[in-house]
Amino acid sequence: MNPSRIRLFGTDGVRGTANIEPVTAETALKLGRAAAHVFKTLESHARGLGRHKIVIGKDTRLSGYMIENALSSGILSMGVDVIFIGPLPTPGVAYVTRSLRADAGIVITASHNPYDDNGIKFFRADGYKLDDHVEAHIEELVASGAIEHVRPVAGEIGKALRVDDAIGRYIEYAKASFPKGMNLEGVRVVVDAANGAGYKTTPCVLRELGAEVVVYGNQPDGTNINRDCGAMHPELLCRKVVEHRAQLGIAHDGDADRVQLCDEQGQLVDGDDILALMALERLAQGTLPEKTVVTTVMSNAGLDAAIREAGGRVVRTAVGDKYVIDEMLKHGFALGGEQSGHIIFREYATTGDGLVAALQVLSAMKAQNALLSQLRLCWTRFPRS
Repeated sequence: MNPSRIRLFGTDGVRGTANIEPVTAETALKLGRAAAHVFKTLESHARGLGRHKIVIGKDTRLSGYMIENALSSGILSMGVDVIFIGPLPTPGVAYVTRSLRADAGIVITASHNPYDDNGIKFFRADGYKLDDHVEAHIEELVASGAIEHVRPVAGEIGKALRVDDAIGRYIEYAKASFPKGMNLEGVRVVVDAANGAGYKTTPCVLRELGAEVVVYGNQPDGTNINRDCGAMHPELLCRKVVEHRAQLGIAHDGDADRVQLCDEQGQLVDGDDILALMALERLAQGTLPEKTVVTTVMSNAGLDAAIREAGGRVVRTAVGDKYVIDEMLKHGFALGGEQSGHIIFREYATTGDGLVAALQVLSAMKAQNALLSQLRLCWTRFPRS
């Protein structure tokens, strides 16, 4: 690869202002072609019956339509089928990719960024993000045009179909992460879905588990994702939790792979708080593999002290949930995350999942018959120098 050329992939896929390079229809089409070629050659036989297939999901941004169609055109032109699943949280796309035995998954999202941005993230067949060398191969194919001669014709061109039950699949998967025999009856929860991909799924799961749910940020119009709401603006959530006398508040970002919580007193509970209380609970139960939590250099030093005192340890990585997940996979760790609210429970998910993280906190509240304001006292945040 030419080192002087600007890279397409950052730490979380391709991202930028929609309709300006590299997030244009032209580049998306090339990315679709290159990715389809790479996934076909990685495995000569499709995971499912028939042709290789790639799942495409997205968040609620207006530009998602443009990128979705360009990507799919590129993929189809390489003789790979496309499965459209519509708006779904990033962890939902990863799960459905595995569930449908697809060869790869793509989610079109710019996560917590404003609506005029967008991005493209790829998942392997097992639901984990792509290895760096695979991204580099896709990037090189886009830059070099090396596959311009690959042109399936007639019946070898791919076909597209839409799966209507993707949301239902993800809802059942998320519910399965909550302890059997436990429910949320008598619990009032405020949800701020950021007018993003979790606007249907999170309220639905909570209600099906028995909670009373008050929802904000569930009227996406293509332009209001993350606007003065959600995990990037949790002050709305904290105010509404107190106003509705709820036991918990849940705020997502645009693709719902992260979560910020609020306790019943209106106090924000961030990713460090969640990691602390989840790790300490699992250490006490003897269920934390290797007695280790993975987080980034941004997490508060008090986290290390609290977990060390309980007999565990913290391993730190560079900023980015990709690096956290890589470290977890490398050493068999099961719990990791970031202060920003990307929390990974590897027994349930292959990427950060804001809904699953919230459900784990709710299960701890129910199991210990405690308020979140009490649980969060399990550790002390150190002042930053």
